[in-house]
Amino acid sequence: MVLIYALGAASVLVPAVLIPVAATRWAPAAQRSRAADRLRVAVAGLTGALGRNGAALVVLLAGSAAVVTVCWPLGEALSRLEPSVDHPVFDYVHARRVDGWAEVNSFVTALGDRYPLKWVTVVAAVGFAIAWRHRRWWIPLIALPMQFVVEQYTQQILAVTVNRGHPPTDVGTYPSGGCARVMLTFGVIAVLAGLTWNVSRRGRIAIATALAVLVSVEGYTRIYAEKHWLTDVLGGWIFGALLLGVLVLTVLVAEGRVRPPARSVHVAPVEATTTA
Repeated sequence: MVLIYALGAASVLVPAVLIPVAATRWAPAAQRSRAADRLRVAVAGLTGALGRNGAALVVLLAGSAAVVTVCWPLGEALSRLEPSVDHPVFDYVHARRVDGWAEVNSFVTALGDRYPLKWVTVVAAVGFAIAWRHRRWWIPLIALPMQFVVEQYTQQILAVTVNRGHPPTDVGTYPSGGCARVMLTFGVIAVLAGLTWNVSRRGRIAIATALAVLVSVEGYTRIYAEKHWLTDVLGGWIFGALLLGVLVLTVLVAEGRVRPPARSVHVAPVEATTTA
């Protein structure tokens, strides 16, 4: 019983420690990597050929297809862990459920349901559109509802293609849509907030940490509320993170924030040759 509460505490403490470390040590290196430079060059080429809006649409469609391509075999691999991982974890939690703690988890996990997040999406979209009234105001008005729709349909595609089972207490399947929806909705809101106001680096790290804690807690509550297998939650975290990256890049491209890297080009001198 103590282990279950310890895991609940870990769902808060682990991302609260890990995200600041990742943001200060790993994120800068990733931004300076060759892969990031190549992505900037590719996006700049798309923007030059199709304009911001056309490039953003290509990024969204190609990125969503890539997420499905990655998460499909991932789901098949996680499905094989159902007998050895999911069933023992489910049985362990089910045998040790406490009514009061179960009610708390059921209340918290509802944050990842579509109905409350629809209202969060609508209110945030209108609020940011007003805040952006002197710039490309339609970007948040489209981006926030779009993330909701893209998540729903890509998640359904994966649920059908992987076609795995679900716990006997609910119909939740791979990947956990609740975890992905929380990550995408509040992740896109966080990015739009960063584009709207001058948020310091520490503020950005704090926002990213809060988002990670929220998603981690959502995963814990989905398991304790017996809505998903453990591997559904793991898949939902990966699926949500990948799709959030696609949507963030889409917003940045539409806003014109992705530029090719400034590199000095050194051209080797060409020796003149003569023919006899």
